[in-house]
Amino acid sequence: MGDYWGRSVRVVAGAAVLALALAACQRSAAEKPKGAAPAAPAAPAVGKKPDTAAVWRKWGLKPLVPAPAPPVDKPLELPGKGPAKVFESVPTKDRVVFVTLDDGQEKDPEFVEMMNELKVPVTMFLTKGDIQDDYGYFKPLQALGNRIQDHTITHPVLPTLGLEGQKHEICGDRDALTEQYGTAPTLLRPPFGRWNSLTQQAARECGISGIVMWRASMQIHDFQYDDPKKELHPGDILLAHFRGPKQLKGETMTRMFADLLRQIEKRGFSVARLEDYITVR
Repeated sequence: MGDYWGRSVRVVAGAAVLALALAACQRSAAEKPKGAAPAAPAAPAVGKKPDTAAVWRKWGLKPLVPAPAPPVDKPLELPGKGPAKVFESVPTKDRVVFVTLDDGQEKDPEFVEMMNELKVPVTMFLTKGDIQDDYGYFKPLQALGNRIQDHTITHPVLPTLGLEGQKHEICGDRDALTEQYGTAPTLLRPPFGRWNSLTQQAARECGISGIVMWRASMQIHDFQYDDPKKELHPGDILLAHFRGPKQLKGETMTRMFADLLRQIEKRGFSVARLEDYITVR
């Protein structure tokens, strides 16, 4: 009899537990909204765009007005044969100027950082004698799309040399730059801005199509202008140098370049890439 009553109690208790479990399941189903969609996975985080103003402010600058898209029809044509063409500006109505950097004496790592962040296009006219101790310094600048052009081997006054002497300087630099950077220069900046008809002939025989002069040259904090009114004009080519404290009376290259950009911004110009406005016939 005891076993019978014990089994009866266990059966009744088990039935009660089962009933409670079923009721709980029914309540849970009733509380869930009908037709509710499963929870969507979290959306991936979208990276924030760089704060342009903050990047420029880091260097003490206001952002330049963005340059227009490169023209489809290049306004400056360089002849494919005959004496290399000499020019100091580009005929354009675009409110742009072109920045060129010469020599290569100073190799300031902070300047590479500055150019990586600001993305200002420049054309580099490099002298073999100044850069051969560290060709690699200029490769990150080239990787930004900046072209490397000819500035002779030893930076001589070219008109003091004969045709063969000028060819040695121009061709030798072009060959070294082509080997190191993978692209052959098509433009020449004559050292000190000095050239003659033999320079034009030598440049052509070395594969150079244009001899590039300038309308204003950056000193330390401001330009030295060809224009007596000290103004910039659309299409002006500007000259600066890879220089450091020894040549800039204690100033750094980044400070000099910041002052250059400040003068351009103050006059409401953009900086465009010189090669985007030139074509060789």
